[in-house]
Amino acid sequence: MQELLEWMEYIEDTRQQRKVRHTLKDILVIVLFATLANADDWVEMAVFADYYQDYLRKYIELKNGPPSHDTIRRVMGMISPEILQQLYGKWQERLNQNDGELLKKIICIDGKTIRSNKRKEEKAAHIVSAWSKEGGYCLGQKAVEEKSNEITAIPELLDKIQIRGKIVTIDAMGTQTVIAEKIKKKRADYVLALKKNQSCMYEEIREYFSDEEFLKVIQTEGNHRKTQEKAHGQIEIREYYQTEDIKWLNQKKNWKGLKSIVMEKKRFVISLRPIQFLEELLEV
Repeated sequence: MQELLEWMEYIEDTRQQRKVRHTLKDILVIVLFATLANADDWVEMAVFADYYQDYLRKYIELKNGPPSHDTIRRVMGMISPEILQQLYGKWQERLNQNDGELLKKIICIDGKTIRSNKRKEEKAAHIVSAWSKEGGYCLGQKAVEEKSNEITAIPELLDKIQIRGKIVTIDAMGTQTVIAEKIKKKRADYVLALKKNQSCMYEEIREYFSDEEFLKVIQTEGNHRKTQEKAHGQIEIREYYQTEDIKWLNQKKNWKGLKSIVMEKKRFVISLRPIQFLEELLEV
């Protein structure tokens, strides 16, 4: 991190220095840390800086306190994309070294549209990111014009990061045979979500798990897990059934390294009593 901070000192600040209240280094560190913490617009970055200012002061001065979201937006708009790319490259170098291995166990790849960055008739940017689930760190990003381009962006993103020995999770958009093959070639494992975009395989597995007696066998064998969480006035119950019995799967040969299939069952139970519900309505 110290090397990265020293590198920031050499970035030219083109602002009128007598009017500057927040150093360029301070703002760059805030944007870097906030982005790694999954902030996706200027307001969220400013909130992050205000909430974690004591932690940020371990690395930057924040002489005049945390900057506003308008200041962050204005200053970042003055920095060339090439400088930002170099900054991100420096961070990536750190993650690819031995100490970075501590941050990467389960790697989640997901795409999201960046809110509040749309200009006039332009489309809002869509970013495909790779995250360390345990540490909450961003390991790599790839900008695309729209969500449908995630399929081509994911392999490019996988080429930029070290995934050997890790588990890569991707939603249904990235459930493609070429992506599975790319992950296995880089000596990692994958957990891919299966939906109707892979219609034949989806229906085949869905029918397989529809046998209640078979589900009881899975429970007996210990390949069943159940979780229960309470949030927003309801209880969410999830059940997972896993089996390695996939010899029957017609498309098995198309998915390099496929070892097992899993079904998730999800139920919601309303937990509010009538009087609690009435009290919440009165508060609103």
